[in-house]
Amino acid sequence: MAKSAYIHIPFCEHICHYCDFNKVFMQGQPVDEYLELLGREMKQRVNKNNHLDTIFVGGGTPTALSAKQLDKLCREIKDNLPFSQGEFTFEANPGDLTEDKLRVLKEHGVNRLSFGVQSFNDELLKGIGRSHKSKDVYSSVEAAQKVGFTNISIDLIYSLPKQTEEDFRDTLTKALELGLPHYSAYSLIVEPKTVFYNLMRKGKLSLPSQEQEAAMYEVLIETMEKYGINQYEISNFAKEGYESKHNLVYWDNNEYYGLGAGAHGYINGVRYSNFGPLKKYMEPISVGDLPTIQEHKVTREEMMEEEMFLGLRKVEGVSKNAFSEKFGCSIESVFQSSLEEMQNRKLLLVDDERVALTKQGRFLGNEVFQSFLGVI
Repeated sequence: MAKSAYIHIPFCEHICHYCDFNKVFMQGQPVDEYLELLGREMKQRVNKNNHLDTIFVGGGTPTALSAKQLDKLCREIKDNLPFSQGEFTFEANPGDLTEDKLRVLKEHGVNRLSFGVQSFNDELLKGIGRSHKSKDVYSSVEAAQKVGFTNISIDLIYSLPKQTEEDFRDTLTKALELGLPHYSAYSLIVEPKTVFYNLMRKGKLSLPSQEQEAAMYEVLIETMEKYGINQYEISNFAKEGYESKHNLVYWDNNEYYGLGAGAHGYINGVRYSNFGPLKKYMEPISVGDLPTIQEHKVTREEMMEEEMFLGLRKVEGVSKNAFSEKFGCSIESVFQSSLEEMQNRKLLLVDDERVALTKQGRFLGNEVFQSFLGVI
């Protein structure tokens, strides 16, 4: 039974050069109507007896909404989702959160903020299409803390065009000096239909080499450790007790609702996705239908594969007991050849209780994950 919901707000004031998420420029969009129909989707899709433990509002840029629109969104959540207390996260852009907006979120029970910082180098920020400057990070974090937010996370990206290892060290130091309880850091992936993808095809995108990217990842792990921030997932680090409960739902391969334009969900063994374009998303809801464009009934074999490649993202790895309880068989009986191959390459650690990536395995995670696909 799903214990979590992801809610997608597709509106942005600016479109970043690397972003391939479902989003639209906010100007001239039917924002209020979207929020109302989003509330209707919540009502139609979510089982009222299914109490939720986590809610994550992402985008797009949820904090591009006005204080009044944020209030409306939070009321729709309160009225239509069976959620009273738990982890309630909003993604935010530095510089977007006025005191009014922060107070609205706080009053509605939001208790975790995740800021898309990406870098503390203003030149790099400009080069990736971000609208904020590093000074906005400090003022936004300070404003959030002043209103009473203590569970704050920031996202960083490394291996950016023209980024050096020294620059990434500087960004990491500045991020960690804020003393926050949670940090995420992802290497840049150039996705189709993005500004960066088009530049890359034209040979106009200068990216760090794979060796430089690996060096930055090593710097990331070592620096976080030095500051006492534990790595609990390939790209995520937290002080004890501040791990993202919502993201652990994905990595534990548990079910969740996906709500909003372009959102993906996983309910009753079925993975589904919603229409992305606003009009196509809103039309079915307005006549009482769900805005689902695609459904896939996950087979038992696929579930076992997903259990491995999602669970192995966590530093603690996949529990052998949990796997056998879920599927009625051992990991070894299904994936013996993959386990042996990855152990021989020193990328996997296998003991009596779990299967986990070695430190070296974290650098080559995608290779390990792929070894569990298509072998059953």
